Amino acid sequence: MSSTRTSTSSRLSVHRSPVQLTSLLVGIAFLAVGVLGFVPGITTDTGQLSWAGPDSHAHLLGVFQVSVLHNLLHLLFGVLGVVLARWADAAKAYLLVGGVAYLGLWVYGLVVAEDARANFVPLNAADDWLHLGLGAGMVLLGLLMPRRTSTGTAQTYAGPTAGGDVQ
Repeated sequence: MSSTRTSTSSRLSVHRSPVQLTSLLVGIAFLAVGVLGFVPGITTDTGQLSWAGPDSHAHLLGVFQVSVLHNLLHLLFGVLGVVLARWADAAKAYLLVGGVAYLGLWVYGLVVAEDARANFVPLNAADDWLHLGLGAGMVLLGLLMPRRTSTGTAQTYAGPTAGGDVQ
């Protein structure tokens, strides 16, 4: 077995399991959304971006109502996903607990009126349905993604056996 092939493959996979890679990708996506929520042009009406609450009239991609708090929560959630991707069990917990939290946020958004002071994040109808998809998707990924790498993706070759037979 070529050491170049092994080291290149190891560097690319970094021995992450599917659930760890999923957590990492979800975390990076949340980091991107958190940053983009502050970018004029990608977020409309950034001059009307308020700290929190329904008075924030900025919209990510012109659709999803955001505030400074909303963007910071996305950034925090993204950092958690990236950090917890280091361990398979933590990555799985991130996806499951985060998914349940997003499902809770979906229900909260359905119950609280968009113009109510209780809509502190703020959330609109587009956010609500996105949270349903995110929550369900994260829970499913947390349940379905394996915590271990398969033999085909991990470099498990340890050389000849103690008996010297390579076959």
